Amino acid sequence: MIVMAVIVVLAGIGLATHANSQTRAREAVLKEDLFRIRDAIDQYSADKNEYPATLDSLVSGMYLRAIPVDPFTNSADTWQTTMSDMNAADPSAQPGIFDVNSGSDRMAMDGSQYADW
Repeated sequence: MIVMAVIVVLAGIGLATHANSQTRAREAVLKEDLFRIRDAIDQYSADKNEYPATLDSLVSGMYLRAIPVDPFTNSADTWQTTMSDMNAADPSAQPGIFDVNSGSDRMAMDGSQYADW
């Protein structure tokens, strides 16, 4: 009976550790994806002196091979974009995507929202 109890406790610990490691891996992927998309936005704006109108513009302009899949929503269409402000010096310029965040409404392991990263 004692052996069975020890096995159950160890299996529970192993299961919890496995779940946490999967979440940590998804968080690492999300951080890398956000870094790559934001870097591509910066490169696009430096080259063209304007922000991209859509995330697809980054792909068609060959700044990204494809729009990455958000690891928490499992979709490439759920990224939340932040548009740039209107340029007072050039009122005819169209606003574009200035920043991008996850579309997930879940909480991170550190207590913050993934959408705030």
